[in-house]
Amino acid sequence: MDKQRMTLSVLTLLPLAVACGSQTAGSGSARTDAAPVTGVHWTVDSLTVDGRTARAPSGAYLKIGEDGRVSGNLGCNGFGSKATLKGDRVEFGEIQTTDMGCEKGPMSFERSLSRTFADASAFTTKTDGDRLTLTADSGDRVGLTKEPDAPLRGTKWTVTALGDKNVAQSLPKGTEAYFVLGENGTFDGRLGCNHASAQATVSDGHITLGPVRTTRMMCQGSLMRTEKSLLKALDGKVTYELDHRGITLTSENGTVVSAVADE
Repeated sequence: MDKQRMTLSVLTLLPLAVACGSQTAGSGSARTDAAPVTGVHWTVDSLTVDGRTARAPSGAYLKIGEDGRVSGNLGCNGFGSKATLKGDRVEFGEIQTTDMGCEKGPMSFERSLSRTFADASAFTTKTDGDRLTLTADSGDRVGLTKEPDAPLRGTKWTVTALGDKNVAQSLPKGTEAYFVLGENGTFDGRLGCNHASAQATVSDGHITLGPVRTTRMMCQGSLMRTEKSLLKALDGKVTYELDHRGITLTSENGTVVSAVADE
């Protein structure tokens, strides 16, 4: 299958079975113990079907937002849905997935996990510290572990895209662009060609950089153009938004810089 094909398809795995009196996560009268389950990035560890346990491929995860929106990865493809929680039970609505081909192992796990969702009418949730278990009435289980968010400071953020809120472009191949916000109020990194440093103030969802100092190396044209664009985007005050292991920086003129936490 073409690995670049990322069209959106629909898997009718579960109907949205909203029981009488149930509430969607995030609604005003939702269950009071939903906090340990919602708003958390749960890494899928394993799937147990008919007593046989399979380890999940890297990248499989599940996140249920406070508003009931579901996002995740089944092992190869990303997916989205809606969740309804009542007590210790969770039910998922129709699941939309991307349509991308992967290697045999991840695809095999994805098919098994999809089948588990399709065969179950609901799951019982059980949290134990940083672990979550979803158990179907049949006894099949999905094991998950909470993956902590990357901290703003001290993380090496690798820049992946540059653009605006509507269109973002990946950085040119071979570009080394990253930054680290230090605990002592510093900004250090590389923006395509040269090393860059500045003083950084973080306050109320904003990062304000002082004058940026750079080394004076010359690189090929695409790297220099990327560096110039990044320097312009990071000049002065930018709004930042963290999302698990990703961060977006938005300049006052609408330029958006996307970056991910370096493993």
